[in-house]
Amino acid sequence: MTVHPHRQSTTGDGAAVLGRDGEIERILRCARREPGTPQTLLLLGEEGIGRTTVLGRVRERACADGVLVLSAQGWADDAGHGYGCLQQLLAPPVRGELAALSAAHQRVLTAVPRGDDGPDEAELHAAVTALLDRLAAARPLLVCVDDADLCDRVFLEALFAAARLLAGREVTMLLAARHESALPGPPPGTETLRLGPLSGTAAAALLDGQPAPPTGRRRLEILAEAEGNPLALVELSRGVQGLGHPPAEHVFGVRLDALPAATRQALLYAAAAGPGEPVAAVMAALGTDDLAVWAPAEAAGLVTLVEDRLVFRHPLARSAAYLGRPAGERQQAHRDLAKAAVLPEARARHLAGTTVGTNAFVAAALEASAWRREDAVVAAHALEQAARLSPGRRERARRLAGALKAAHLVGDPCWVRELYGRVVRESADPELVCAAAGALAAALSQESAQREAFELLADVSELFPVVDRTLALALAGLAAGIASQSGLPEHTAALATLLDRARQAEGSEQWPPAAAGPLVGLDTPHTRRALDALVTAVARPQSATSSLSGIGRPHGAQPVGPDAPAARALLAAVARQADESDVDLGQSRTADDRLRAARAFGLRGWSVLALVDTLVAIGRFPDAETVIQDAMNEAAVLRLPRLQADLEAQALTVRALRGTLPVAAPRLTPAVWRAVCLDENRATHARLLRGRGLAALAHADMEGAWRQLRDLFTADGAPLHPFLSARSIAELAVTAQRTGRSAEALPILERVRAEQGERPSTRMTLLLHHATAMVGPEGEAEEHFQLALVNHGANRWPWECGHVRLNYAVWLRRCRRTLEARQQLTTVLETAERIGAGALAAAAQRELRASGAAPAPADDGPLEQLTAQQRQIVQLAARGLSNREIGERLFLSPRTIGSHLYNVYPKLGISSRHQLRDLVQGR
Repeated sequence: MTVHPHRQSTTGDGAAVLGRDGEIERILRCARREPGTPQTLLLLGEEGIGRTTVLGRVRERACADGVLVLSAQGWADDAGHGYGCLQQLLAPPVRGELAALSAAHQRVLTAVPRGDDGPDEAELHAAVTALLDRLAAARPLLVCVDDADLCDRVFLEALFAAARLLAGREVTMLLAARHESALPGPPPGTETLRLGPLSGTAAAALLDGQPAPPTGRRRLEILAEAEGNPLALVELSRGVQGLGHPPAEHVFGVRLDALPAATRQALLYAAAAGPGEPVAAVMAALGTDDLAVWAPAEAAGLVTLVEDRLVFRHPLARSAAYLGRPAGERQQAHRDLAKAAVLPEARARHLAGTTVGTNAFVAAALEASAWRREDAVVAAHALEQAARLSPGRRERARRLAGALKAAHLVGDPCWVRELYGRVVRESADPELVCAAAGALAAALSQESAQREAFELLADVSELFPVVDRTLALALAGLAAGIASQSGLPEHTAALATLLDRARQAEGSEQWPPAAAGPLVGLDTPHTRRALDALVTAVARPQSATSSLSGIGRPHGAQPVGPDAPAARALLAAVARQADESDVDLGQSRTADDRLRAARAFGLRGWSVLALVDTLVAIGRFPDAETVIQDAMNEAAVLRLPRLQADLEAQALTVRALRGTLPVAAPRLTPAVWRAVCLDENRATHARLLRGRGLAALAHADMEGAWRQLRDLFTADGAPLHPFLSARSIAELAVTAQRTGRSAEALPILERVRAEQGERPSTRMTLLLHHATAMVGPEGEAEEHFQLALVNHGANRWPWECGHVRLNYAVWLRRCRRTLEARQQLTTVLETAERIGAGALAAAAQRELRASGAAPAPADDGPLEQLTAQQRQIVQLAARGLSNREIGERLFLSPRTIGSHLYNVYPKLGISSRHQLRDLVQGR
């Protein structure tokens, strides 16, 4: 194997392929010459995007797969002359194969060309083709060329000619370059794979893996500035920590120094203006309208003009254009941009860039414009700057508290902790102390420290009587959210005290809505009543349905304006406690969209889990998966392990319901779950148990499902989590009935029924009747099945209705009422197919076949000759179920199952049970 000269990875060892698994697998499929893959693949990407890193890992993996790998790398000095890349391919392991070639081919390949005396191109093409053909005779061959746009053109044309002539052979050409335009015409069928920016999760992991990585606000700024470019992440991190050379001394600094002075100045102004600033604003600050000033930078590949925006081609180009200039020039640029600025927020930001020391006017301008863009990150940064520029301690403390509230909305715990410490050092004002405690408690809860978070709120609740009532109720509502997440009885019990103290708070105007920004908007009579009702419902769940009725759907008007997503999330939480799914979904979707646009994941993290639970409950599985994936990326970037754990558990639940689980046990991220204390995060634990229980059900593992779902309740039948455990009572009853544990499940069911109060919600009524039909008296089963389905409002939960109908059909078939069973199963199948519930659809199809209603599928192969029930038994046995487990599922004795299998073996041409899996999977 030929190895090109060593190039140090910009992404660091161990993190070299972060976020590139899909691209690497795609290339390896080509290297293995799998059907449908191209023979020539171009890997394109900008500087620092990770082309060399990907090629390095591909070479390692391909060699491990038995592929012969030849490597070469282009260099700028060799692009116009010589055959350096060809000589790299002909390293000693390959030279040994030259003897097998003709003398003419050997002469061409071993000659060292000088000047223009190189071999004839046709001869070179033939010789390279012969060599690659020879090497590919024994095993697949992969030719990797890095920086192909810097290789001599004759070499590249020889490779492309060989690819054309060796079509169909096990030869793969992989060429990495910045731009396709610099390469000669590739062979027909060539595909292009473009390396884009890293995902937010991968970029955060790479940044956090650097020596002395940044934290808090600066970490988020680097992630935004680097735009997913690995080299930019590494270089910007080094610049912040003082490690190595600052970004401005990178190669981009050299390119900038070669530009005319006017162009360098223009680029400084563009970099200072920030992304998205119109070119007209920058030109106005420069005092010119001549666009020719940008031409040298465009020719150098540093910037491009797109409509009315100037775009830096690389994040480090912007950094170098700004940090590479003296401080005085940067100050003047901000001064000129401030004069030309039209938007108040832009003017305030540039004025701050000109200010040394404190300045009350600029601080006030920053504060006044902080929320104009409704971006939590921008607002937090502006308010923090305003505090820094504030000459008075009182104003500084107030603005720091505003920055803390905004940082809490962003959701970065390090940033919140830093600002919290500064606020409490600056002020002892009860309003600011309480607001700061709320921000820190929210961050602690999202990290997983529920006890610490609740204790912090309990301590400051002594100040509730002397603060504004809206603030006190908001903190009591936050405590209710923490209590709901922890599931700890002591937290639930303490809520009454906190609520009483909040009700005693003054009804003053000391905490104006503007102090919390436009995303909150809790200072209305309706939202204050909702906060009170929510805390009451969490403290006394049995009163939820009656006490919350209508809270989420006020009479006569919209509950909140479009600029108050936190208020909408609150009303969604209220509706969810009462199982009002339509109100819950309407409010939470609107809130989620606004919070995502505002980069307010710190607040969104409180509502997104409930949104996913609701989407799953009403059967909108694709929507749930989309929200989960987006939220998981945000939680990973912000390093919120508890939220990551919840989202992983929800993803497992959705895959189980959709029937898309892998055969192997679902993989959860160990590092995430090690960071979460399940004892004080019982909501997370409950989601995990339900997800694992449904996964076991999807794999027909009734014993495993029972173990997981049984743990949703304590040994004496108390719910692990007061809200989530009760919503799994029907699933627990199903597994109890299938495993012969109805007597054990019945006391749990009765306790859940008692805790729901006299007026359970429509959903809970459905679930309680379903559970009773499964584990209650046999003579009452049909009555409870029908009571579960009689309320048309229950159709808002289609999966749960379908689950009832499925088990009702099983009961009907066992009673030999097959026609009625088929009617129920047909409805189940239609519902399951409509909502994409693959596991439920498969179960309905099995039951229909077992009832004789559906012919065997045409592609069943050897199973066609079996009866519907025999096919069902064979499929379950092929999954590894024992005779007893199959019998429990189909209401047959183990002896009957054994008899069926004994009779079908000769029909299938097999003699033992272990052959069933191969036969079923290979049919």
